Amino acid sequence: MSTHAPRPAPELQPGDSFTHTTPLDPLAQPVLHDLEREYDSRYGNMFGQPASTEIYRYPPEAFTAPGGTFLLLLRGGEAIAAGAFMTIDGKTAEIKRVWTDASYRGQGLARRVLAELEAEAARRGFSQIVLSTGPRQPEAVSLYLATGYTPLFDPTLDAETIMFHEFRKDL
Repeated sequence: MSTHAPRPAPELQPGDSFTHTTPLDPLAQPVLHDLEREYDSRYGNMFGQPASTEIYRYPPEAFTAPGGTFLLLLRGGEAIAAGAFMTIDGKTAEIKRVWTDASYRGQGLARRVLAELEAEAARRGFSQIVLSTGPRQPEAVSLYLATGYTPLFDPTLDAETIMFHEFRKDL
């Protein structure tokens, strides 16, 4: 775990905006399709099923207010980063679907999306966030460690030995 204080999320550029919507929003469709492509390219058949099974595991209502959200970071009217959360219980939300368009990576946009999801969860009364990522997403693990999430696994172990990298953060 990082011994440094989490860095703040970068500011949005002029004209950027967040929208809280649902996975059914037409603006969310390219996000979901790219997530599917990305997961399939990283994991193939590692879990015995295509990425679409995980991406569409939960009904759209799970990511719809008041218990959830599907957040889009828009630039020029197009989603360049996204994330979502859903309710686990009265105090806990689970973050899912964190994504940044490949052409915008390395700019801290996922950190900004994460900060907005945390703020929205807190506004809705959640006091804890949980999330998980897979063994072939080291940049996600680094992001969560750098933003104050506590790993619920031994980070010294090989990523594929751990398999599901679960995290928790109190808001």
